[in-house]
Amino acid sequence: MVPVTASVNASVNASETPSLDVRGLAYAYPDGHQALFGVDFALARGERVALLGPNGAGKTTLVLHLNGILGGGAGTVQVAGVPVVKANFAEVRRRVGIVFQDPDDQLFMPTVREDVAFGPAAAGLRGAELEACVHKALSLVGMADFADRPPHHLSFGQRRRVAVATVLAMEPEILVLDEPSSNLDPASRRELADILRSLDVTVLMVTHDLPYALELCPRALVLSEGVIAADGPTGELLADEELMRANRLELPFGFDPRVVRAGA
Repeated sequence: MVPVTASVNASVNASETPSLDVRGLAYAYPDGHQALFGVDFALARGERVALLGPNGAGKTTLVLHLNGILGGGAGTVQVAGVPVVKANFAEVRRRVGIVFQDPDDQLFMPTVREDVAFGPAAAGLRGAELEACVHKALSLVGMADFADRPPHHLSFGQRRRVAVATVLAMEPEILVLDEPSSNLDPASRRELADILRSLDVTVLMVTHDLPYALELCPRALVLSEGVIAADGPTGELLADEELMRANRLELPFGFDPRVVRAGA
């Protein structure tokens, strides 16, 4: 079995401030349900890391702590050295961009341009500077030619790319993606993978799509019953049959992670 890494910062150069540093994070909901039991890990700047685990493992609870939506438990979370505490919420929420599973949860303006401009405009950007910000974000996801289109006229895959652009417009430190490959056709899935590989941000990808995790993320964390059960190279974790079985993770029939180059 692949164990949890011996050091929390095993993938992080000790001389650099991690993009994300989670220490001893524990959390119980008001009804008494304990969702996290002391989670420790760090992400280096520019890493692409998959967060894997069965339903009910605590993945959503963990993600909601990254920008302060949930809090009040034990432990600490820091984003690029900034503690995730109430006094820093504005800065933290700019640095941590979350892309929801359903893009329609993020797109609500009449045009693509207005959706992407919403966050930067709320932060005070105006005029040519705002327009340049919007154009850059849309160009990064290959959607610059769709700026004046209503989002509901786009395909699902195009809407997901626009949802990514709304987050990139805020120039985040970390891009958190919730099931990014869900409901995508093969071409849209490949296009999104190409985009994610090209971005100069730290990526935390929450997914049940294990082949997609292997394709995009050299490193993976397995969260199970509120703790990090394993942390290591994605291909090694997915090839560990005992680990997979113990944490209710299953590969598609016939898929062999040993013959796929992880994070290519």
